[in-house]
Amino acid sequence: MEKPEVQEVIEQEKTQETCTRMLLPVRDALEVLSGKWKLQIIIALTFGTRRFREIAREVTGITDKMLSKELRDLEENMLVKRTVKDSFPPSVEYNLTEHGKTLQKVIGELREWGVMHREKIMGE
Repeated sequence: MEKPEVQEVIEQEKTQETCTRMLLPVRDALEVLSGKWKLQIIIALTFGTRRFREIAREVTGITDKMLSKELRDLEENMLVKRTVKDSFPPSVEYNLTEHGKTLQKVIGELREWGVMHREKIMGE
């Protein structure tokens, strides 16, 4: 059975319970992905495994301390996997988990909306 579209649910059941049922998962998602950096880090990792320094170069403006914190948060939420390589000196690599890859559709939709919004607001 297919899930009904959000708009269909809204039209069918305009109740406080339905509103709450729709808001809770969105709040959960925003809590996990909140802030200026998390989505940018995830986008950098959609292009493949990266070392800390590579992510820092691609996500311009982020400090090492903030990158470290955000990577830990993403790892705790099972979106990013941290792998320590047995080498000298040890190297650490980060990549998206299968769960993290499920965000690609959402990121694509956000990108499309951002392009449309930029065109509407700036006329570009």
